[in-house]
Amino acid sequence: MSKIKSSGYKALVIVEDIGLFVIAIATVIAMGFEIVSMFNAMKVTLSDLLLLFIYLEVLAMVGIYLKSGKLPVRMPLYIAIVAVARYMILDMKSLDTLRVLGLAGAILILAVSIFAIRYGHTKFPYDDKDDS
Repeated sequence: MSKIKSSGYKALVIVEDIGLFVIAIATVIAMGFEIVSMFNAMKVTLSDLLLLFIYLEVLAMVGIYLKSGKLPVRMPLYIAIVAVARYMILDMKSLDTLRVLGLAGAILILAVSIFAIRYGHTKFPYDDKDDS
């Protein structure tokens, strides 16, 4: 029975690696399209830079996962903060006060979450011997 579990685990690892490879390639392609779009428009906006930053964060997240086998929960939270900020920048003129406050509240909640996770990791570190 352990041989079946072992081969099943290996199959999942292969599928996981293929998925990460697809994410990395798609992110690089999207970055290329964004760079071409900036060259065609002959200008770079803050929104473009934030989008490129999001792409870099996704690539960093894939790299960290491939290197360590663990996905830090903070990385998607950082990406979410940048994505909400980018949304606010793009739609600044059409956002009403209540929506701006809601988006600012969302960023605050994400930042507090990051702080809580960071505090938890510092105060209660993982035991390296315990992989569960």
